[in-house]
Amino acid sequence: MEAEGKPFGEGESALLLDDKGRRYLIHLRADGSFQYHRGTLGHSEIIGRPEGTRFASSKGAPLIGIRPRLADYVLKMRRGPQVMYPKDLGPVLMYADIHPGLTVIEAGTGSGAATLALTRAVGSTGRVISCEVREDHAAIGRATIRRFFGSIPDWLDLRVGDVREVVSEVTHDRLILDMPEPWQVIPEAVNTLRPGGMVAGYVPSVPQVAQIHSYLKSESRFVDIETFEVLIRTWHIEGRSIRPDHGMVGHTGFVTTARCISPA
Repeated sequence: MEAEGKPFGEGESALLLDDKGRRYLIHLRADGSFQYHRGTLGHSEIIGRPEGTRFASSKGAPLIGIRPRLADYVLKMRRGPQVMYPKDLGPVLMYADIHPGLTVIEAGTGSGAATLALTRAVGSTGRVISCEVREDHAAIGRATIRRFFGSIPDWLDLRVGDVREVVSEVTHDRLILDMPEPWQVIPEAVNTLRPGGMVAGYVPSVPQVAQIHSYLKSESRFVDIETFEVLIRTWHIEGRSIRPDHGMVGHTGFVTTARCISPA
């Protein structure tokens, strides 16, 4: 998704903002039409116009067209399996230190949210191998990724199958495990994860956290093991009325990271 500064084009995604702050994600088609409770807006009116253009629906309701951030796309995109939310994706990228040029193996493509973030973070000088055991989930993830980037990036390798087969064969810098039993992959990772490399596991429950900690500690080559969760709360700010919003995004999952060291 490298269209910054260019007019909207057919086939890309756009985010429409209304005057109430509501957000609508659409996929632009020449013959498409956005329809909501305040009228319609033809996609052809958006295609060819610059980002930030103001539009009016058929009923005169104001809309502004912008390109979605990755966070917007993840929250609004069509999905099947549950996704890793932006509030967790950011910390995973930071605490697992995902940067350009790395080789990253991901377990659990799912709807493709984390895959998108990893692929963009490593860039064209890196490589992401994302594995999904279920063919139906893999198809959903592939469609999501293609819709965001316009095509599957050359440095992204999407596979259907057991991640342990990939981990046992490919030397890598980072291992991202978004799966029910991530500890099952750790024995294989010890042999191919580069010294100084990192593993990050994402699980929803305390028993799963206990298990992954137990397995990481049982392997002498993993150090600096830590687990955290991220809570996010937005604020209402209008004039002198400043207060936390009534709702907040609480627990979604636990992130566990660990660093691999050389054999003794």
